[in-house]
Amino acid sequence: MTDLADRLHADADAARALADWCAKTLNSAETAFDGECEIAKRLGAHSRADGSATFGFWTPELLDHRVSDGDVFLEVLSPVESLDLTRAHQDVTFARVYVPVARYEAHTFCVVDGMIAGSRDRVGDFYSLVWRDAHGEWHRILDPLAMSLPFGAFAPAELYDLDAMQAARKDLDYYAELREAAGGKPHKFDPPCNILQIHVPTATAGGTLAALTRQFERLAERFASDLPLEPSDQLYLGYDAVQLLPVEPTTVYETGPDFWQEDPKGIDYTTVSLTRPDTTNWGYDVVIAGMATVNPVLLETGRPDELVDLAAVLHNFPKKRKMLIVDVVFGHSDNQGLGALNPHFFAGPNMYGQNLDYRNPAVRAILLEMQRRKVNFGADGVRVDGAQDFKWYDPATQTMQHDDEYLHQMALLPQEVAGTAFRPWFVFEDGRPWPQEDWELSSTYRAVTENMRDIDPDVFQWGPLTFAHNTPFIYGFWLSKYWRIREMLEVGSNWISGTANHDTLRRGTQVSPKLNINTRLGDTKMDILDKAYDNPAVSMLTYGAFPGVPMDFLNATSRASWGFIRNQDDKYGVKVVAEEAISLTWQVDEYSYSVPQNFRRLKEIGFETREDLLRFFEFLPALVEVTAYDLNVIPDLLNSVEPKLAGPSYFTAQELKHIARAWMDDMHEYCNVSNSVSSLDPVQTEYMFELRKYRRANRWLRNNLGPKDHFDYMQPIDGRTVFTCLRHAPDGKQTFIIAHMEGGETGDFDPLRLPIPGLDGFGWNLRLRTPSIGSEYIGGPITLRDSMALMFERDPAAS
Repeated sequence: MTDLADRLHADADAARALADWCAKTLNSAETAFDGECEIAKRLGAHSRADGSATFGFWTPELLDHRVSDGDVFLEVLSPVESLDLTRAHQDVTFARVYVPVARYEAHTFCVVDGMIAGSRDRVGDFYSLVWRDAHGEWHRILDPLAMSLPFGAFAPAELYDLDAMQAARKDLDYYAELREAAGGKPHKFDPPCNILQIHVPTATAGGTLAALTRQFERLAERFASDLPLEPSDQLYLGYDAVQLLPVEPTTVYETGPDFWQEDPKGIDYTTVSLTRPDTTNWGYDVVIAGMATVNPVLLETGRPDELVDLAAVLHNFPKKRKMLIVDVVFGHSDNQGLGALNPHFFAGPNMYGQNLDYRNPAVRAILLEMQRRKVNFGADGVRVDGAQDFKWYDPATQTMQHDDEYLHQMALLPQEVAGTAFRPWFVFEDGRPWPQEDWELSSTYRAVTENMRDIDPDVFQWGPLTFAHNTPFIYGFWLSKYWRIREMLEVGSNWISGTANHDTLRRGTQVSPKLNINTRLGDTKMDILDKAYDNPAVSMLTYGAFPGVPMDFLNATSRASWGFIRNQDDKYGVKVVAEEAISLTWQVDEYSYSVPQNFRRLKEIGFETREDLLRFFEFLPALVEVTAYDLNVIPDLLNSVEPKLAGPSYFTAQELKHIARAWMDDMHEYCNVSNSVSSLDPVQTEYMFELRKYRRANRWLRNNLGPKDHFDYMQPIDGRTVFTCLRHAPDGKQTFIIAHMEGGETGDFDPLRLPIPGLDGFGWNLRLRTPSIGSEYIGGPITLRDSMALMFERDPAAS
């Protein structure tokens, strides 16, 4: 007998009671889905103050394999010696106990006394469900609803004390205020004025949620003390909300090593080689399992409390509390998800991996429960990735149908934190009929908002200039998108606006530099890309003219690099890097490459200079295409190049995979915002900060343009695109913006003398100018050039 066996005691009666309750719930519920929703709340692991814990699993695979009750157990694993979650690698011996379970059809339950639940200060017991086949082989069923996964979604979960985590929140007063203001009803979060989008691993030098929390704590202290704001401070300030790219567990290394590798010593003990998860990912390669908790790669301490801490520091921000928005990905699973979930979760392959079976009542209920638990970390808003991918197959019509009912259920899901019931604000990314070939022309970007107008008028979607395929550095872009801009002005009040986000910036780095590039944006490709996605004239329109809610991407406003960052691929890693190779032209110059800490892995392989790597990248994409990505042929062709390519002495398939991994890891480090702090332009960051403050002080700008408002481009075009916009506030105040988007200069003219209805008369004052316009200009004739813009204000009451 082990100490663990002495400590744990199975409560068979309580487990049987849960199974009986499950049967009654399913048999008495109005629909199977209603019943599964109730049961989903009991799934996963739940610790109790008395030291007991309940466990629930949805296990249809046990029915598929006809596994009897006597071969199914809860596996509890407890470290015999100290387990430090901050160590890069350690070999730890775990004591193991198998606990009998109670089942009803596809549901399995267990109740155990004496369990240790993890907390901020201690590591708890680990668990999974296991079953034994006719050959005596053991199979493990992981908990998809786990709330702590220190070693990722493909390892046993940790029992976690969520009640203690919630009770220790530092934003309890925030929720008390919401509860009091709601007057006994669930609080409904309104849309924010603007949003800062953040990728946690590249947002700070530390690359964790804890590091990001410290950043906002520092900003809060400086802001509360009215200390001068440095450019690096201004990047994060002036926003109502912070939206994180997905923080769920993602894929793992395809060919290993696993973060949890066991060396069994027998039934009672097992030795596990533990590696701290260290994958790099942009966040969207999810496996669905573990969606309720936090990716351990983002946790400095290995404790999910770090997400609560970030929510609290935002909720307590001085002078103006900030919202936290989480980005959830339930529209697909990477193929690796097949190894983490039972087959009943999936409905077949798609371009990303696997479709989910939304029509299965249990799957539907579990996905919603995952969402509920994630939001309860402290999110005030939810952004739903790829909502056009939530589909089900209709055999009657033999077509895929959009599951709008499921999207409704997502938006109406009730939440409760610290005794406060609430409903988050919702944003959907939905470009249907994407991926239909004409989607850029035929998508309205309003399918969800129109379907949900009567249910929740505050539901938002990403607008057309926010969706992926936008390249504002190609000549003709702004006139070609003018019809979309007109839509924004007329119906964009429930759209997210802005051209720079994780998707648009990534697409920009994949554009061929041989296209008709707007060279007026900068002297180099890097300058052009940076200014295109942090453009002062575009920002003037976004914040001073366009309806909706503006969103900025931190990597764009800091002029840091960005791209498709994922180092887990083995089979297609070389192909992915070949597709990303063009970003070397857009984001890395000779000087940047030469900096000692940049691209150190590629330099070690033999690509000592940028020109060495560029020459290799000129061959690789072409060979990937002409060989149809044949890794047996590509190395031979690379070895035959004359003069010889830099890099390894001899190319092999394995060496190419090594190069691909090095590129991804080096680019991940290169994209970190901390690398750009020293080169920030204080004039640009101050200008952007002032724009955001203006928008927050004039929230009426979120509304669609009214009958007296004006938006057009100056005619004749004469080789340039210059937009003009006149808007009227409800109190009679007027805002006039003129923005030079692209092309040649205008020649000398007075913007306030243009023949625009409502513009004539006196009383106009210059409110904001883009950085390239000198401070001596306060009005009158001016020559506008690319990316210049002016904002004037007039208050009839004051005049």
